[in-house]
Amino acid sequence: MDAHVELWAGQLPGLDPEVEGITVRMQVLTRYLERRREAVLAEYGLQLWEFKTLHMLRRGGTPYRETPGGLAKQLGMSAAALTNRLDALERRGFIERAHDRDDRRKVVATLTRSGSDLWERAIGDISRVEEELVHQLPAADRTRLDDLLRQLVLITEKDF
Repeated sequence: MDAHVELWAGQLPGLDPEVEGITVRMQVLTRYLERRREAVLAEYGLQLWEFKTLHMLRRGGTPYRETPGGLAKQLGMSAAALTNRLDALERRGFIERAHDRDDRRKVVATLTRSGSDLWERAIGDISRVEEELVHQLPAADRTRLDDLLRQLVLITEKDF
């Protein structure tokens, strides 16, 4: 990355090498973690979109259920596109869909025991991948990095 920054600093006179270095390094780390996560998920026969859908169901807490509209909103997609995802996950036995007990007009998707078990194993392995990377830094540096990234994220959240 140092060579990349040096190269572009010579090509673009107005380029701030510090900004370029920081942003390119964050992009490299993001790609690294995505590749590692996808490799973990492949071991479980999961694609990233499947895991994210299970993840959204799981994050809601027991009984791990949500309406398709709620899931679509959390995943940033249309309800129609989500229907295909839910169909595929239901065929694999990871979710079940049923009418809501209180309002039969509503359908809810519920994480099955099989889907929950798979999610737990996958998230455990993903967490280990993330820990292996971050724990390369001493504890004080991890804390400082976390603080700095928090500051940048808070700035970006103002834009949304």
